[in-house]
Amino acid sequence: MAISPNTFTNRKQRPFSESFIPKKFTDINLVHSLLHITNQISSINLTNLLLLRRSSCSVVHKAKLLNVLFEDLVRNSIPLCSNSIILCFEEMYIVLHQIKTLIDDCIKGSKFSFLMKVETVADTFHILTRELSTLLDIFPVQELDLNDDVYELVILIRKQCSQSKILIGKEDKELRNEVVLVIERIKNEVVPDKSNLVEIFSRLEIRDSSSCRAEIEALEEEIHNWIDEQTKLEIVALIGLVRYTKCVLFGASTHSPSKEIPRRKQPSEVVAPADYRCPISLELMQDPVVVATGQTYDRDSIKLWMDSGHNTCPKTGQKLTHTELIPNHALRNMIALWCREQKIPFKAEFVNGKLNGRLTNKAALKATKMTALFLVDKLKYHEDISDFSNEDLNGVIYELRILAKTDPDCRAYIAESGAIPLLVRYLSIDVGLHNPSLQVHVVTTILNLSILEANKTRIMETEGALNGVVEVLRFGATWEAKANAAATVFSLTGVATYRRRLGRKTRVVTGLIQLARCGPVSARRDALAAILHMAGDRETVAKLVECGAVEMVVEVMVALQEETVAILEAVVKRGGLLAVAVAYTGIKKLGVVLRDGSERARESATATLVTMCRKGGSEIVAEVAAIPGVERVIWELMAAGSMRGRRKAATLLRILRRWVAGLNGVESEGFTTTLTSPSIVVVPTSNLVA
Repeated sequence: MAISPNTFTNRKQRPFSESFIPKKFTDINLVHSLLHITNQISSINLTNLLLLRRSSCSVVHKAKLLNVLFEDLVRNSIPLCSNSIILCFEEMYIVLHQIKTLIDDCIKGSKFSFLMKVETVADTFHILTRELSTLLDIFPVQELDLNDDVYELVILIRKQCSQSKILIGKEDKELRNEVVLVIERIKNEVVPDKSNLVEIFSRLEIRDSSSCRAEIEALEEEIHNWIDEQTKLEIVALIGLVRYTKCVLFGASTHSPSKEIPRRKQPSEVVAPADYRCPISLELMQDPVVVATGQTYDRDSIKLWMDSGHNTCPKTGQKLTHTELIPNHALRNMIALWCREQKIPFKAEFVNGKLNGRLTNKAALKATKMTALFLVDKLKYHEDISDFSNEDLNGVIYELRILAKTDPDCRAYIAESGAIPLLVRYLSIDVGLHNPSLQVHVVTTILNLSILEANKTRIMETEGALNGVVEVLRFGATWEAKANAAATVFSLTGVATYRRRLGRKTRVVTGLIQLARCGPVSARRDALAAILHMAGDRETVAKLVECGAVEMVVEVMVALQEETVAILEAVVKRGGLLAVAVAYTGIKKLGVVLRDGSERARESATATLVTMCRKGGSEIVAEVAAIPGVERVIWELMAAGSMRGRRKAATLLRILRRWVAGLNGVESEGFTTTLTSPSIVVVPTSNLVA
């Protein structure tokens, strides 16, 4: 079977230990703590507990009886007269804390997860009850000055605990077996019977889309609580089942504006830790690899470096003894985890049957495929695209949006099911005017689909898809729609061929520039990220300059330093004298970034100024020299900047020295003495770093 009754046996244990007992626990504090924990257990509401009710009720009843004992001790201020009593009570506190946590998990945790491990959890309840029984057996009750009623109550609790049995309801086992059978059928590509799903989910009191979403979230959290890989795989299968049933039984979700989906951040929006950035590109590494010198770079960056004829390590300058690139899996996993915490996308890649460490199994894959087919089939029924107010249509596309955000399997199955041509129909201006939320859902779904590399090709080759995205970028009904269209362009430009193709389209470039100039901060960042990608290709830089990207970057530089300076660096590096001339007006703003910007922005600003000085000649150098305090800032960078920042700062200082020497009538390669500058930089004469 897909899931056996013995599954879920290697759960990570919570840290129940002496950490729950303060090192200096006075007698009165210990008794008060026991009274408090038994009060908490006694007050647990078991009304909503569907599984293991008998086991939970049994331990709650015993906690209530113990509560009477501790209440009597507190009320009468009865001292704990021996170390044996204190040790017994300390151990009892730990067991009671475990019991409370276990019941809380049963109530708040995933219903399907606890259903599948019902026997294991029932056994855990039994073990904890027997531990209480052992503690009560050695508890020297006669040493305490208890009244007869409380004394007899302790004897009663001791007897009840000693007679404890494993309590599992027959109905719980039957329901568990039904779920196992359904998952086995899904694994064999048999579509589950709808009435059977209704019965299972009704018995678990999962009766609408919101409760399904809560169950999926609980299952996703549950994955982190297990050590055994097989168990994690089975939980993934359960997630697939719930996701499929959510769409089939309860229909598509209705999007609530009050519960907006958190916008997926782009890497450019978050300052990544220095160790996670490639020393060459300064971008977040997607595929870190180690070269012969032991240094780590992003694969694309170091490969481009080597393909350009270099045989040295960019960071150390040492000659590479071989060109083999060794994947740094440990660092990649750390970057993936960081991206997940920051809610930014991370490039997916299959490694040894896993996708970024994500586990899948056959049942989960089949359930995902069934879900995608079901939603796309429903979308096919809406042939009349003039019916913009159709709530069901809104719901179906919203559900596709959610599913496409989930994982690569979902993205693949949705695209393979023919969803992209169907979605393209709803990218028009008319759709945005009549139903803005529908336009947002559609373009965001395409954005989520584009994260998968294979889907980039599908989108670019689907008739009308690119034009539709560009139309939303330029004339979208909401800023959210425009921003997600820009993010889609950013995603598509991840492929070099598409980057050049998109960069040649004036409508694409002007749309991004306009959004970067006028949109809200999040939308501007999406647009700037796409422009930065385009600036990485020499063929597209001319179009960026022609359409006014440099002027826009200079205009918004103060508000978005890192993104804009990185774009300017790329443009002047690949755009020739025309780009440098257009960027001339931004030199003073680069000086502000050089002085007050982040480390990353200062590095890019320095590199940009070096390129501009080299290409633009004396007039550019004179303008750089006129920046107030530039020499002090350069020396600060040389002393405390990154390796790249120090190197670029040293180069900039050397250029300024040569220019000053030329003004003073000293021969200086590359500069003439015909220019008179109103401001001459004072440069220290100590040795420079090469």
